[in-house]
Amino acid sequence: MVALGKQKRVLIVDDERVITDTLVMIFSQEGYESKGVYSAEQALLAMDDWRPALVIIDVLLPAMNGIDLAIRIKSQWPECHLSLFSGQAATGDLLDTATRNGHSFDVVAKPVHPSELLGLTGRLLYEEPGSPRTIEEPACGVVSESG
Repeated sequence: MVALGKQKRVLIVDDERVITDTLVMIFSQEGYESKGVYSAEQALLAMDDWRPALVIIDVLLPAMNGIDLAIRIKSQWPECHLSLFSGQAATGDLLDTATRNGHSFDVVAKPVHPSELLGLTGRLLYEEPGSPRTIEEPACGVVSESG
């Protein structure tokens, strides 16, 4: 399990600043220590100094995409939980490639209601990173894969 001091830290990674900043505000209001960055490269720099319990990543980012970032985080910081989200159809091809290479991720479909994202966060933070799970599809559209 994640160390208690870091249990409620959430890093948001999305190149759409309005989304990132809004999610940081929502998570902060709910008692999470949250930080937002706007690229995969900024996320990796943040991870060096500030170890979150969960990283929420947009799949389509400039330069390094969110799936490659998730693979890198999973490799370097296996104790960190990951959740990807996307509103783009191109996500499917990236996920298929990752799955063929042995990586499986849950992807939340944008737009997602903040209460659904907060609920998913609560569930993720109380299980072992990488543990098998299936998340049923709620009304907001969580796309599920077993891990």
